[in-house]
Amino acid sequence: MTTENPSQPTPPAEFWEGFIPEGDAADYLCQSVRTIQKWRVTGGGPEFYKFGRSVRYRRRDLRQWVEDRRRAHTSQ
Repeated sequence: MTTENPSQPTPPAEFWEGFIPEGDAADYLCQSVRTIQKWRVTGGGPEFYKFGRSVRYRRRDLRQWVEDRRRAHTSQ
């Protein structure tokens, strides 16, 4: 049974298509900026976009990356 919290409305679909800077992405992932920078070099982190020297993450990509790492127990 799913219950929705009326005090926290669901963001519109366009919200998940938006781009955010690496600092916001790090906050979303509960990681340091340095950690996600390392992931970009070594691989294994969420996909990112490069616009000139700016690095951006799409919210839906971060959300999917997190969901792909969901586990039911430690032996998975």
